[in-house]
Parts: sequence; C-alpha cells; structure tokens
Amino acid sequence: MIELSGLAMTEKFAESIGEVAEAGDNLVLTGDLGAGKTTLTKGIAKGLGIGQMIKSPTYTIIREYTQGRLPLYHMDIYRVAASGADLGLDEYFEGEGLSVIEWGNLLEEALPEDYLELILEKSDTDLEKRYVKFQSFGPQAADFEQRILKKWAEENE
Repeated sequence: MIELSGLAMTEKFAESIGEVAEAGDNLVLTGDLGAGKTTLTKGIAKGLGIGQMIKSPTYTIIREYTQGRLPLYHMDIYRVAASGADLGLDEYFEGEGLSVIEWGNLLEEALPEDYLELILEKSDTDLEKRYVKFQSFGPQAADFEQRILKKWAEENE
C-alpha cells in the first residue's frame, strides 16, 4: 500500500504511472466518489506527455487522448456498468495505448483478462490523504505493478 499525503503527491505518483505505462496496459481505478480517480488520471496523462485538459468521461463513457507517448483511453463506466459488455471495449483493452477505467470493477465479466486495479481510499482523519492498494490480475498487470512500485521507490529515496 502507498500513502499519498496530498494532491501534489497524488499527482506525482500518477505521473510516475504514466511514465512507466506500456502499450496494452489496463488500469482499473476503484474507490468512493471523491477518492481521486479523475485526479489520478490527469497525472497519468501528464506522465504520458499529454498536455491536453483531461475531463471525466462520465457522460461520454470514453475519451481518447492520442498526442502523448502512448494513447490514453480514459473510461468511466459508472453509468453504464450493466451494459459494459456491449460497448466494444476489447479493442481498447488490447490496443496500442493505456486504458484507464474508472469504476472498472463494475464491468464484472466485461473486464479485460489482464489488468491492474488501484483501490483508492480516503483517510478517515485527513481530507487530503489517500491510500492506494494494488491488485494484479494477470502477468502484464503484475509487471505493470512492479514498474510502478520501482519508479515510485526511485523517486522517493
């Protein structure tokens, strides 16, 4: 588990995720409303070299950003979880970019076979603090997790 003390540290952590992401990585962001899923995605985009403003795709479901080192496929499944299998998401999950899926745990069977889940939890005592837990599903996800942890450790020595 990683403890993030505030917004600046959360953004720095997210940038490091973007810096180590590889084509075909799938990242599921889980957490309560306001836990920081979209904030994390904004930092990931910065780490990928995407300068464009990142908006939550709550109503559009998927936003594609292609001007970085890798394409970023930003998805918010909150409003469509029941019909996730009908959205044709596999082309993104198996594509040439990084898929970041907010509320991805709601997809159930429509989830990619190989993905890394980041579970974001708010602190009970500090409004700015977040805790991040990792859960890997598959070998590419396990490798992605190790790349993130290694980069974060190097940056925080």
